[in-house]
Amino acid sequence: MARSLDGLVLAPVADQAPGQVGTRTRFSYHEQGGVIWAEYTGGDVVRGHLVGTRAGDRLDFRYVQLKTDGTTSSGHCASQVGETSDGRVRLTETWEWESQEGSGTSVVEEVAPG
Repeated sequence: MARSLDGLVLAPVADQAPGQVGTRTRFSYHEQGGVIWAEYTGGDVVRGHLVGTRAGDRLDFRYVQLKTDGTTSSGHCASQVGETSDGRVRLTETWEWESQEGSGTSVVEEVAPG
């Protein structure tokens, strides 16, 4: 199993559609006893939260966010925890909006120190 996500900051490696999570978004993760949660902000997201579970190297969570245009949205995500070639945590994600149309995949990686 990959190392704990607790205390890590992760960021997307590419921008999603306009008005969504992008490379300027930062996720601050927490993990305890198979429970994961994070707060995120940046880019078009004023404030976002996710909460879910971890079983081995699989995450399953729901997310909700407030965007700069004042709208809210929510969805579901399943992620595979892995590692970059230099040892940072990488999440390969499959997500789907529940409050609107749309689904896709994304990759977020641990932000390197400094």
